[in-house]
Amino acid sequence: MQFIDQAEIQVQAGDGGDGIVAFRREKYVPAGGPAGGNGGRGGDVQLVAVEHLQTLLDFQYLRLFKAENGKRGGPNNCTGASGRDRVIEVPCGTVVYDAETGELIGDLITPGQTLTIAKGGKGGLGNAHFLSNSNRAPEKALPGLPGETRLLRLELKLLAEVGIIGLPNAGKSTLIAALSAARPKIADYPFTTLVPNLGVVRKPTGDGTVFADIPGLIAGAHQGIGLGYDFLRHVERTRLLLHLVDGSSADPLADYHTIQSELIAYGRGLGDRPQIVVLNKLDVIGHELERVAQIQTALEQASGQAVFVISAATRLGLDRLMNQVWQQLEQLESAANLEVVAMGGSQERSVDLRTDEE
Repeated sequence: MQFIDQAEIQVQAGDGGDGIVAFRREKYVPAGGPAGGNGGRGGDVQLVAVEHLQTLLDFQYLRLFKAENGKRGGPNNCTGASGRDRVIEVPCGTVVYDAETGELIGDLITPGQTLTIAKGGKGGLGNAHFLSNSNRAPEKALPGLPGETRLLRLELKLLAEVGIIGLPNAGKSTLIAALSAARPKIADYPFTTLVPNLGVVRKPTGDGTVFADIPGLIAGAHQGIGLGYDFLRHVERTRLLLHLVDGSSADPLADYHTIQSELIAYGRGLGDRPQIVVLNKLDVIGHELERVAQIQTALEQASGQAVFVISAATRLGLDRLMNQVWQQLEQLESAANLEVVAMGGSQERSVDLRTDEE
C-alpha cells in the first residue's frame, strides 16, 4: 500500500432549495391565500476520523466532494427536503487546514470524531412567509443560498506513543521488527525505509502501545534536505523518542548531535521531547569493548542520561530497554494526569476544532 500523508481536496456543500410562489386552490375556499413552501437546506460536508484507514491515498484520485442540494419548496406550505450530508472518512491523526489561508480548521484524533467543514446553504423562503396585513397575496419567493466551497489541505500525523529516530541505517526498522509484528524492508544500506512504519508492542500488562519508525532524518532535514522534512511531522504526535545511534558509525557522537540539531531546528517542542538514547549494533562492535565503553560514556555526557547498549538484530539488551520505556511512559502518563487534575479538565488530548458558528 502506498503511503500518502498529504493531500489537497475541494469540498462543496449543497445549495439551499428555492422557495416557491403558490396559492391554495380548494373547492369552497375562494380566498385560499399564499401557500408556497420554503426550500430545503443544503447538505453539509463533514470529515470523520476512522481507524481502518492509515493513509490519505484515496484523495489522490478523488479530490472534489459535493453534498446534496436542498429540494425546492412545494405547494400547501410544504418545505422542501434537506440535502444529504457528505461524510468523508479520514485516518485518525488527520490535521485539516484551509489551503488558501493556511488557517488550522481542526485536528481529528479519536475514532468517530467529526468535523463540519462546509455548511449547506439555507433554503429560500416561499411566498407564504411574506403574508402580512398589507400584502394578502404576495407573489414573492426567494432562491436558496449557495453552500460553502472550500479548498482544504489534509496532513496526516501518525498517532504513536513512541517514535524511533536516528540517522539512516541506524537500525530503526530492525528494532521495530524485533519488538512488534511489523515487517518493514530491512537492508544494509541507507534509506531502505522510505515511509514511516507502525508496530504495536505489547506491554507486560497485555496492552498494546504503538511505536513508529521515522525514516529519512539527515543533516538539513528541517530545511527539506533528504526525506526528513516530510516525516518530521510524524514525530510531533509521539510522547517519547527512542534515539538510535549506530555504534558501527565512524563518529556516533556526531551522529547523535546531528539528529538533536534537526529536532531543535524543526521546532514545535521536538527538542524538548523526552528521549531514551540507545547505542545499537552491539553485534557488530561487541568485540571492541573499549570502544563501546568510550562511545557510551561520550553519549551519556552529551545527553545527560544513561545510554542503553543493544543489538536489535540479535535482541540483546531489549528487555532492559523496554523496561525503561514502560517506566518512562508511565511517568509521563502520571504527570499528564496530575496536570489535568490541576487544570480541572478532561484527560483527552486537546483538539482545536473551529466551526463557522464561533
